[in-house]
Amino acid sequence: MSLVVQGLTIEIGGRRVVDGVSFAVPDGARVGLIGESGSGKSLTALAILGLLPDGATATGSIRWNGRELVGLPDRELARLRGDEIGIVFQEPRTALNPIRTVGRQIAESIRIHEKASKRDAAARAVAEASRVALPEPESIVSRYPHQLSGGQRQRVAIAMALACRPRLLIADEPTTALDVTIQAEILELLLSLVRDDGMSLVFITHDLAVLSQIATHGVVLEDGRVVEDAPVSQLLTAPASPVTQGLLRDATATLWRPDGTSAGGAG
Repeated sequence: MSLVVQGLTIEIGGRRVVDGVSFAVPDGARVGLIGESGSGKSLTALAILGLLPDGATATGSIRWNGRELVGLPDRELARLRGDEIGIVFQEPRTALNPIRTVGRQIAESIRIHEKASKRDAAARAVAEASRVALPEPESIVSRYPHQLSGGQRQRVAIAMALACRPRLLIADEPTTALDVTIQAEILELLLSLVRDDGMSLVFITHDLAVLSQIATHGVVLEDGRVVEDAPVSQLLTAPASPVTQGLLRDATATLWRPDGTSAGGAG
């Protein structure tokens, strides 16, 4: 399955915040949307699943496996969310329901999309908690979000997004709120799960160093427009646009690799 975005334009209150964005995510590809705050990267991702804020309108085309998503009724989009397309948000504290156990939250999409029984979904929740390397999964599923660390909450959010084995994962700055060590662990986890499941990935970040660890292709946005679209290796070694050059200068000091070695300075 592939994602093709063509001429996506988003307006909020008469103001154009995304202007003609186009990019493609072939089956199994890992593509990053990168830019400073306000560049339109998160709104672009939210438009894919019809999750734009009230008052926002989208035009253009977003095709998932040949199916047009722009203008699709919310009921039909809801069937795609969590089933064919999963999403992990930046801040799990707000993404998770504080009054439900994390096990119940992981099990919820399994019950909705796979029509599993309560018992089977609960067992699957434990398996999914184990899959994202949460400690003592049988015990942790009975806890509430406030009883977990930030890194553990993000692992729960990843388990929720991937429980039904979607074909596309959208990760919206999932490591920004975490310290560097936990950030590296979450990136490694995401990369391994995406590879194991053969998923496509859209990864959103403002940090080119982070992007280099998770994606192979990058789409650089500024003020709602695409200013560069190239392999990540090219963005790191020969950035063409001033925006990308600035992102390279501002990248975090150490480029982390999944094997735990350092790639040195980011520029």
